[in-house]
Amino acid sequence: MSKPVVLIAEELSPATIEALGPDFEVRSVDGADRDVLLPALADVDAVLIRSATRMDAEAIGAAGRLRVIARAGVGLDNVDIDAATAAGIMVVNAPTSNITSAAELAIGLLLATARNIAPANQALKAGAWKRSSYSGVELLDKTVGIVGLGRIGALVAERLKAFGMRILAYDPYASPAKAGQLGAQLVDLDELLAQSDFITIHLPRTPETVGLIGEEALAKVKPSVRIVNAARGGILDEAALARAITEGRVAGAGLDVFATEPTTESPLFEHESVVVTPHLGASTEEAQEKAGVAVARSVRLALGGELVPDAVNVSTGAIAEEVRPGIALVEKLGRIFTAVAGTVPAQLDVDVRGEITAHDVSVWKLVALKGLFTDVVEDTVTYVNAPALAEQRGCAVRLVTDPDSGDFRNVTTLRGTLADGTVVSVSGTLTGPKMVEKLVGVGGHDLEVPISDHMLVFEYSDRPGVIGAVGRILGDAGINIGGMQVSRQDDRAIGVLNVDSAVPPALAAELSEVVEAKTFSVVDLHD
Repeated sequence: MSKPVVLIAEELSPATIEALGPDFEVRSVDGADRDVLLPALADVDAVLIRSATRMDAEAIGAAGRLRVIARAGVGLDNVDIDAATAAGIMVVNAPTSNITSAAELAIGLLLATARNIAPANQALKAGAWKRSSYSGVELLDKTVGIVGLGRIGALVAERLKAFGMRILAYDPYASPAKAGQLGAQLVDLDELLAQSDFITIHLPRTPETVGLIGEEALAKVKPSVRIVNAARGGILDEAALARAITEGRVAGAGLDVFATEPTTESPLFEHESVVVTPHLGASTEEAQEKAGVAVARSVRLALGGELVPDAVNVSTGAIAEEVRPGIALVEKLGRIFTAVAGTVPAQLDVDVRGEITAHDVSVWKLVALKGLFTDVVEDTVTYVNAPALAEQRGCAVRLVTDPDSGDFRNVTTLRGTLADGTVVSVSGTLTGPKMVEKLVGVGGHDLEVPISDHMLVFEYSDRPGVIGAVGRILGDAGINIGGMQVSRQDDRAIGVLNVDSAVPPALAAELSEVVEAKTFSVVDLHD
């Protein structure tokens, strides 16, 4: 069997390749060269990128086998997430890999603007000792306004507090309690603009944040203010900033990001009070290694069919370790449900009972849907496109939990109502120290059968000779029975057989006829 192919589209640390391990065929390409990138995507399973590779709709359309786009960094401006989601492609990034590096660069730019470090350095190297020309200001007792109190903004606040600064913060999504823990005071944007001696921006670039600090905002600041943007280009209007500095309405600025990149010419470059760097926020050895290793691990999980909690287009959130063992079970229950029902339900209840409900098991709704559609549609079903497939086919899903599980420590039931009103249910649990996956219920009948790759599930009128006939027919076909169980209610019975190999459709039809089955289902979980 050939190995999954991982395409490295930009230079990444050696630790990234090491973290991928030996289970993949690794190829490299210059992702910035579209003529090279597009054909290279044709037969790859995952692509690892940084900021120079555009995974837009065209690139995604050229990647017929692609399952994962991994951005070794935080921003996803160069990935068309909607197109990836529609194609069932998981998008992952490394949201915490460069936060320390970005925070430290922001503080470096702030200090550089406060003390005129860049122009003094340039003058001295040019042979001019201009000590009196580059007088600066201290940070002690000054007010810094942090626009965006997320992970990076919080790190900046912690560090600037040590400088003895008064910290204001603007963030509509931050709580006063969080701000208080950081020694910051939450204020509205106008108040922050009016009071701050320094302003540092730490927001994502969105339609709402583009141009947030523009002409109108810059009319409200102190003329002595110094503004730092090490977040995303375009949030700070560069043309408006250049005019404000020229007119003496802003004292200086430190910029690591620009609305258009790469940028090598700008009116801002004419001002000695402006310090600029070419998007170096994540450019530390530590950040690059953390980002590469993090997304390599995510790729391993995703290509292994596992959930990746950090995937940006999969709604899972954090998954408790206690919940993870049940993921494979619930997905298999979804496939068993489809085999037994023969169709997709209009309403699916994921009924979880037992001690496990002390944890957040909402991810099992997504897992159940993935299993439900795996054997129904021709396209590959992923954790990304399973909700869309359910919506397209009018399948609503609901989570029901109850700490009381009856005979088992935990039990999960998929109960679906079909379009004609018929209710179908399958139940499963994990038993013993090895957490053996077992089918413990079908259609209200109690069972306890290990889940295997090949199973037969049939309902029939209980009478002598049925099981013997089934055994004889399978034996004549060379198919071995690994285990079986019958559950009876009055004269109706459910039989579940574990068999060692797949049962062909013609043989299944013969078996169904011989047992006069009300329903006869072949479960094939072998991938």
